[in-house]
Amino acid sequence: MRPRSASSPHRCAPPSRGRSRLPSSSRSALLTAGTRSPAAPHRPRTSSGAAPQPDRSRTAAGPAHTLQGSSRFCAALRLRALLRSHLLLRVPIPPPTEWHRPGLRVRAIRYLSKRRQERICLIGDQLCREGFDLVLLQEIWSESDYSALKAKLGGCCPFSHYFRSGVIGSGLCVFSKFPIVDTLLYQYSLNGYPYMLQHGDWFCGKSVGLVIVRIAEITFNIYVTHLHAEYSREKDAYLPHRVVQAWELAQFIRHTAKAADVVLLGGDLNMHPGDVGIRLLRGWTGLRDAFTEAKHFEGCEDGCTLVPNNCFTVKSELQPFPLGIRIDYILYKAVSSFTVRCEELRTTTGTVPGMDIPYSDHEAVMAMLCIQRLGQTAGVTIGTAMPALMEVLSEARTEVCVGLLAARRQRYSSGRMAVLAMLLLLLQAAGVLGVLGGLAAGKTFPALSFSLLAFLALAILLLSAGLHLFHSIEVKMLQGTKEQMEMAMRGLQEQPLHRH
Repeated sequence: MRPRSASSPHRCAPPSRGRSRLPSSSRSALLTAGTRSPAAPHRPRTSSGAAPQPDRSRTAAGPAHTLQGSSRFCAALRLRALLRSHLLLRVPIPPPTEWHRPGLRVRAIRYLSKRRQERICLIGDQLCREGFDLVLLQEIWSESDYSALKAKLGGCCPFSHYFRSGVIGSGLCVFSKFPIVDTLLYQYSLNGYPYMLQHGDWFCGKSVGLVIVRIAEITFNIYVTHLHAEYSREKDAYLPHRVVQAWELAQFIRHTAKAADVVLLGGDLNMHPGDVGIRLLRGWTGLRDAFTEAKHFEGCEDGCTLVPNNCFTVKSELQPFPLGIRIDYILYKAVSSFTVRCEELRTTTGTVPGMDIPYSDHEAVMAMLCIQRLGQTAGVTIGTAMPALMEVLSEARTEVCVGLLAARRQRYSSGRMAVLAMLLLLLQAAGVLGVLGGLAAGKTFPALSFSLLAFLALAILLLSAGLHLFHSIEVKMLQGTKEQMEMAMRGLQEQPLHRH
């Protein structure tokens, strides 16, 4: 995302009547689903006020599926999707013309987040009113908050799963109206540094969670994730780690989604739409961005989800972006004999109705997706974007190489410090022996001085040795990712006509 003019005030786009033109960017969301009777499908109005004719090319669909008693899907399954992001929860918001309900969002860091329990309660109440089929939440760090939501949503979303990882947890959880067939968690190999206590990403064990849900004989692979935060746009020390996470996320999706009919990804990716990580993720997986694909959009300008007028954001961090930034995404694609369209997408634009706080530090995102059976298995996609994909892979590899050089320097520095600390301990041991040899002459032994110096040397030795081990692992992970990207580039060069 490019910086906007500082003179442009933050504003939200007004409700649109027809098909809105959207910037070529991406967005994130919490996943939910709702049904409509086929007797009265929603059609956006044209500028003249007349309803457009249906697209005849999409009417040759498969058999209708039954959901929730009398609700039926004739040829299409409609999903309303919504997401939360960085440090908070994102919740669904209704489609612009058919549902009129407020969105929800909460900050859920135990002991640190302001009015956390109050906002958790608000989210649960709103989710019960909305009746979503699938909800993906992030940064639910406290299991007591998850238990409270599970109890509150037991009537509308009786199936749920909480993903556990790291020291304080991944913060990822899923609530579903339909049975969850299977789950899987993958923790990213690189996730910041343990000594950066003020950031804390390393202790979260940032991961991607997968739940498999079957709705009306359609298999959905639902992924929820939260990548490492970007704390400085100018001096982004975590960019190589975030690129590695994007690559591992893309590989995880590619290798686990082969048996799925539809793939959906929602999460706080902490990447601007034009960043190399999001381009790598979309290019390597073929995922489409709900924000750019939506026929109808309503919400914050440019789809921004982290805006400066939110009371939980740090205003100084958004000075280069007076309108805010968009780092939350809903990405999707059809794998087998289905097609997926984003009919509507919307973001929240402020505080909880009737209250003085928002649900989260990020705006919530909701998308309505239409899944339709084609009647035949989709063929192999021709690699028309192969040069662009090669360029993205090359750029990502360059960022990984930059991180690899930095990790090697840190490994060398910490190793040298460990050697120096070891030499200091040896010198102290030799000094102690010398002093003990002179005790017979009536000299006193400076026990306190030697003890303090030994303690300091030992502490430096242990710390530097630990850092050396950590950065050695970091070097191996970066080196392995670099080699994987090089292998992928060779594979693309050897098969220039197809993308698998």
